[in-house]
Amino acid sequence: MIRWVAVIFVGLLVFYPLLPQLLTRLRVGRLPGDVRFKLAGQIFCLPFGSTVLWSAAAFLIAEAVHWFY
Repeated sequence: MIRWVAVIFVGLLVFYPLLPQLLTRLRVGRLPGDVRFKLAGQIFCLPFGSTVLWSAAAFLIAEAVHWFY
């Protein structure tokens, strides 16, 4: 499970500049627990709720793959 947390952390770190556009396109980022704010004309997005949702989905997919193989 630590590997998944590390992968998600690195993914968020790499794709952070693209998050507002990416989350809007995927219609994710408006869940309870997601934080968006504007500071000095730049939009910052902290998708805590979405990260939990995507982590749970990735975990379930990994478990299903592991169960079938």
